Amino acid sequence: MDLNLTRPICFFDLETTGTNIAKDRIVEISILKVHPNGTSESKTWLVNPEMKIPDDVIAIHGISNEKVANEPTFKALSKEIYGMIKDCDLGGFNSDRFDIPLLVEEMLRAEVDFDMKNMVSIDVQTIFHKMEKRTLGAAYTFYCDKELVEAHSAEADTIATYEVLKSQLDRYPELENNVKKLAEFSTHRQFADFAGFLGYDEDGIEIFSFGKHKGKKILDVLEKEPGYFGWILNADFPLYTKKVLTQIKLSQLNNKLQ
Repeated sequence: MDLNLTRPICFFDLETTGTNIAKDRIVEISILKVHPNGTSESKTWLVNPEMKIPDDVIAIHGISNEKVANEPTFKALSKEIYGMIKDCDLGGFNSDRFDIPLLVEEMLRAEVDFDMKNMVSIDVQTIFHKMEKRTLGAAYTFYCDKELVEAHSAEADTIATYEVLKSQLDRYPELENNVKKLAEFSTHRQFADFAGFLGYDEDGIEIFSFGKHKGKKILDVLEKEPGYFGWILNADFPLYTKKVLTQIKLSQLNNKLQ
């Protein structure tokens, strides 16, 4: 079953220097852009992460420091990558918890004001786990009856993810062929940021999801303990978490001025 699209969706996968969203960097990114008329285009970039790729990570994806030494940095590629995904929805495998947060961090470091407000994202892994509870290789075999022979190649993983989603739509008639509905189904607990430090209470009000103020309303904490805001901005939190917190802080100041 082909996707029922009202605007393009970009499936993408990252290979990185590690799994720390705030510190690690992209070494390879592959994007498959699918248009509402069914046509598609794809592009894969190797990226110089400007840091050493650990040996245990190289053993997983096979991208060595020598292989990316003469490749462009993410900042040099950022405008081209942003141009490809701008005004699109996103899709990936474990993308809501890893690929999207890390991509946003790289964009913000490159001074690209990337925001997900007008995008939705489909996490194919979440659909898979809710329905079958396995991995991408197993998903590819289960849904597509194919073997994922180049696992941990960003391009192979990206194409496999797209094919798995289409097969999921064929297999599960209860899944509505609608990007927004698929995004809602594949979303984990909602957070105000990607990393899960800022959440929402039952009334949809932003709260802290960690530390001594866990469960408390962010605006209440910033009002009573303004130094906490400065501490987070200067600590080792993801850039997107800091951006969202700053937006909440600014909304508080604007409300006071009105």
